[in-house]
Parts: sequence; C-alpha cells; structure tokens
Amino acid sequence: MHGFADVGRYVESRHSRQIKMPVHPCANGAQLQSAPFYASTTFMRDHAIPAAILDALQRADASWRPTLVAGLEAMMDAVPDYLPALADDHYLPTGGRLFAAFALPLDAVRYVLVGEGPYPREESATGVCFMDGAVGPLWSETGLSKPVNRATSLRNFMKMLLVAAGRLDADDTGGAALAPVAKTARTTEAGTTIQTLPELQDNLLGRGFLLLNAALVFRKHVPPVQEARAWVPFQRAVFAALAARHDKPTLVLWGKIAEQLKNVPETADFPHIQAEHPYNLSFIRHEGMQRLFGPMHLLQRG
Repeated sequence: MHGFADVGRYVESRHSRQIKMPVHPCANGAQLQSAPFYASTTFMRDHAIPAAILDALQRADASWRPTLVAGLEAMMDAVPDYLPALADDHYLPTGGRLFAAFALPLDAVRYVLVGEGPYPREESATGVCFMDGAVGPLWSETGLSKPVNRATSLRNFMKMLLVAAGRLDADDTGGAALAPVAKTARTTEAGTTIQTLPELQDNLLGRGFLLLNAALVFRKHVPPVQEARAWVPFQRAVFAALAARHDKPTLVLWGKIAEQLKNVPETADFPHIQAEHPYNLSFIRHEGMQRLFGPMHLLQRG
C-alpha cells in the first residue's frame, strides 16, 4: 500500500493531465459533471467505480458531487483495486451513509473538522465524524449520559466544551462535578441548553463545520492508517474544491492520522489548528480547542 507521500506524488503527477472528465449518470437519473481537477478516463476503463459506491453520493449535496466523483476517480487511478474490494467487503458506515458528511453545501463550509475514521460500531458510525448514532440524550441524572460516556471521543469533546464555557474546572471533570451541571442543563436551563446529540450536530453544521474523517470507512481487518492512505487522493480533491474559493476554511485536525492532511499541497493556504485525538484525556485541557470552540457556545440553543 502506498504511504501518504507516495499517494500524494502519484496524484500530483495526474494533476498535469487536464483532460475533461465525462458525464456520468447516477442511480437517481441525475448527471454528475466532474470538474477537471483530476484528469481521468475511469468510466471508459474496465476498473470503473463500483455502482454501490456511486449510489452513496445521493446523500451528498449536489454542490459536492462533481468533486466527490473526481476524488473517487483519483482513488481508482492511484490504487485500482481498493474501491472494488471495498464494495465487496463489509465496512462502516452502513446504510448508504458513506458520504453523509457532504450534506453541508460546499459554499457553506467554514471549518473542516477531520478525525481518523468512523466509530467501530454499526449503530454508532454515521458517516459524520464524532457524531455517534447510538447517542440520543446528552445528559443524565449523574452527569453525561451512558451512551456519551461510551463514546470516549465525544465524552471528552463535551467536557472540553464545558470547560471552555466555564461550567467545569479542567482539574475536576469527573462525575461528582458533572452531576450538578447536568441537573441544571436538564431542568432550569433546559430551554436554552441543547439536550441531544443531533442538536449538537446541527449547531456544528450551522457554524459551517464539514465533519470529515481522514478515512471514510472502518473495517476490522484493515488498520486505520492504511485505510486513510487510500483516501488521500479523494481528500485532495475535496481540499482542491475548497481551495478554489476566495475564503479558505480553517482545518481543525484531531489526531496523528488527520494531521497528515495538513501536508497535502491543496491545504497549503488554509489556516489550521491541531490537537491530540479526543480519546486522549489531555484533549479536555487543550487551550487551542477551548479558544476555538468556546465563543461558539455549541451547548446553547439558537
């Protein structure tokens, strides 16, 4: 398997071939006209993008679809057997949610929050980074809800938000300290405090966050770093589309796998901030994350 740099060099060599891509009819009858960022004749070759992968594009906003097709074509040229093998394998997320993160229109993106990969549980993997599908209510009588506590990264993100909001002390984020915060959130401040994970996701989307994973899939038998390498050509197409705008988004990179993406040429002019992956307890105390997210008041409604 190619390394990050190896795949990047391969895609860079393709970048100079400015051949216009063909129009491809999607499963729903719409046509996808790919932008000429990556030259390709994929659909004219035997190793075409599997239909099951293309069908998942229906969950993406129309503004993203040409870019996503370009990224998939670049993947096929870099590692031709990857997507066909993936289509025949069991991977997360299920339910056609492979490109669910791209429901946010391209021109609405202000931040790109990049994690490692989907949660390794079918009920949790949503195609949107750090949003655990098994989580409903955020609060319980004793603090954070059990599903939040099970999703370690989400739990630590919530605690960081509470520290940033001045609701918790960074030196004391355990159950005893959380209990009164949760009680207030569920009772006297229930009208102004979000109660569920979908509300948190809506707040992030409303502030322009593209919630993206470095690897769009999780498979038990494939190491996450290896999975992420295969998606580098795809991510470069995504970042190229964002780089073409006059207002560059801010990259928010969590974890060592995500941090590799700051080195691809398309993100050279993007402001960025990085931190350890949120499954580390030290993430709660990360001052850069607190400065970024604190003013957003993500735990408040409206």
